[in-house]
Amino acid sequence: MDYADAVATFYAPRPDGTPVPEAVRSGRPARRLRDACEPIAMHAVWNRLTIDRLAGLGLDFLASYVGGRAASLGEPSAPVVAATFAWFEPNLIASLYETARAAVARDQLVATRDAATTESLAAVLAGDDPAELADLLADAAEGADGTGRPLFSGLRGRGRPADPVQRLWWACDLVREHRGDTHVGVANAAGLGPIEMNVLTECWVGMPLLSYTSTRAWPEAAMQAAVDGLEARGWLRDGTLTDSGRAVRADIEDRTDAGEQAIVDALGGRLDDVCDQLDVWGERCIAAGAFPADILKRAAG
Repeated sequence: MDYADAVATFYAPRPDGTPVPEAVRSGRPARRLRDACEPIAMHAVWNRLTIDRLAGLGLDFLASYVGGRAASLGEPSAPVVAATFAWFEPNLIASLYETARAAVARDQLVATRDAATTESLAAVLAGDDPAELADLLADAAEGADGTGRPLFSGLRGRGRPADPVQRLWWACDLVREHRGDTHVGVANAAGLGPIEMNVLTECWVGMPLLSYTSTRAWPEAAMQAAVDGLEARGWLRDGTLTDSGRAVRADIEDRTDAGEQAIVDALGGRLDDVCDQLDVWGERCIAAGAFPADILKRAAG
């Protein structure tokens, strides 16, 4: 998949009147912080400058995503990377990771990705100084518990960047990866496989059945088996969550939020200020074409 294909897939607008998901509309502070961080945390994935420079190293859009995000883990085996990415079909992740490793050395990939992303984000934030907010968020996120959180711990282990723009991106990514790792643990504890979790989430935020899950490269038969299993549990009916299914997914959200409470508490009375400013910068990312505007896509992440 190249960048144009990704944009065509994920930037498509929702119909007018699409409701804001309940998870966003009435989410707890931990959800609000995660959603505010998302456009900046994912700047390396969606801005054109980084994609073009990584393409120059032989990586297409998906290999850039997998290789770049996995680089914080060091140089693990492909099955380890696939396990940490969780919601994607593992053979796809393993193949993309091996493609990235064969194309470019990890250190060169990291250096190129860091430089391009910082340059692009600096242009988006032009006129604003992110240093204070970057430090606030970095202090809060860096002190969080890394137990059972490999992507968060690997990213934290790279150390706090000196450049304030890169530090802002890094801090937002720390928040994102901490929540993502927490969410995987909560879903595993609930006995849910990755396809079942994808289906629960897409239906919970209001996406058509399998519209999001299918972008994770799962085979049709495996997706149908997951749907059948959720229906057998009484959680899904005719492509819609039942009351019990919605309660299960809401409980998973609650438990994920609880895992992020230490970061929320560390921000204390500055949480609203931090989220409000991140929302402003996130809208700039969207206006610059460096993040999808689709509120359902953000909620499902």
